Amino acid sequence: MSVRRDAWHGDGGGAGRPPRLVLVLPSTTYRASDFLEAARSVGAEVVVASDGSQAMAETMGAGALTVPVDDPQAAGQRIAAHAATGPIDAVIGVDDRGVRAATVAAEQLGLAHNPLAAVTAAARKDRQRAAFAAAGVPQPAVAVVGGQGEGALPAFGGSSEDVAKAARHVGLPCVLKATTRSASQGVIRADSPGEAAGAAERIRRIVAAAGDDPGQPLMVEAFAPGAEVAVEGVLHGGELEVLAVFDKPDHPDGPTFEETVYVTPSRLPATALAPLETAVAQAAAALGLREGPIHAEARVDVDARRVAMLEVAARSIGGLCSRALRFGAATSLEELLVRHALGLRTDRARRELSASGVLMLPIRQRGWLAGVEGVETARAVPGVEEVALTVTPGQELVPVPEGNRYLGFAFARGATPADVEASLAQVQQALQVRVQAGVASA
Repeated sequence: MSVRRDAWHGDGGGAGRPPRLVLVLPSTTYRASDFLEAARSVGAEVVVASDGSQAMAETMGAGALTVPVDDPQAAGQRIAAHAATGPIDAVIGVDDRGVRAATVAAEQLGLAHNPLAAVTAAARKDRQRAAFAAAGVPQPAVAVVGGQGEGALPAFGGSSEDVAKAARHVGLPCVLKATTRSASQGVIRADSPGEAAGAAERIRRIVAAAGDDPGQPLMVEAFAPGAEVAVEGVLHGGELEVLAVFDKPDHPDGPTFEETVYVTPSRLPATALAPLETAVAQAAAALGLREGPIHAEARVDVDARRVAMLEVAARSIGGLCSRALRFGAATSLEELLVRHALGLRTDRARRELSASGVLMLPIRQRGWLAGVEGVETARAVPGVEEVALTVTPGQELVPVPEGNRYLGFAFARGATPADVEASLAQVQQALQVRVQAGVASA
């Protein structure tokens, strides 16, 4: 385990031909256009592997490949077989659904990749926690309910009484989580054993509604005090380069944990950032991750000088949030990741000097979107660069913890993190969301 703070260098790319890149883009991803633009910016030939590639066929032509993204072995084999049409220099899975397929393909093609076991462990919260515990990574006290505990994790039965026992075991308040969901879906804080039992039942309903196994184990972990942060990084042969640390100034403390504002650079003192970066590197190593992007979440108790790792994902930041990051003059996170995957040289990995941030527009009321007013006012706020709505009128709105998406994203830049935070607060005040209850109109 180590932390790397210098920019990366590579000499990749095939002699006499443009590099060829496969992007595994599930049809539900927000990130297709940003990765496609990044690939074009480095002159790469792009093959899009997607479960919805028919929709891209007109624009991608021969560059569209239909694969069963949710069957990583079959998808990876199909991508690897596509090398018969020409050499493939890199495969990138852009979000959780595509990462394992990309890993299988890269392994079969002999490209740099993470071990499949590491990527699989990163997709399951219980396996992450067991790996962290075995490696001594700092984390909250944790237990598993309703299933066999991974590794040495304490395990309890699935009854309401068992959930209450698990809550007492880890300490109150506690947080209950589904093991396989993301984006704050199925994450609920409980302040008593009875609340924990009720939260477990609610999470099982959420998991079932999402098409997952409602009998899967659930996590019960002690609520960790301190500031919650997100860390964006990239691994180079096991060395972590930290690209950005985001503060979450809205302090998500429950009972649900919707994400709202991310701002970078972090305002944590250097005495807190150094152990944070070390803990993230330890967590990635504990999972066996060695190559490519990671996105980590942690709590930092500055007063107690304590870091508690919450999770590490084997991908970059989700949604459109990466647009809050620029490196050098105007290099996107996606371009850095494409360059890294292709082995192309870059000296531009240092984040821009200005502060920046993103507001994930939360869904606060269940129903169907009737419209959003004040968008132009929000776009005119000083420092705001973009307001992008990702839900259209007539679509259903489901707040967390049942839901797992946002109304849209707003991006701002400024001289200081406080300036950015103020701009994003004005955006939130300017937007008025109209929600229609009942059945959506035709």
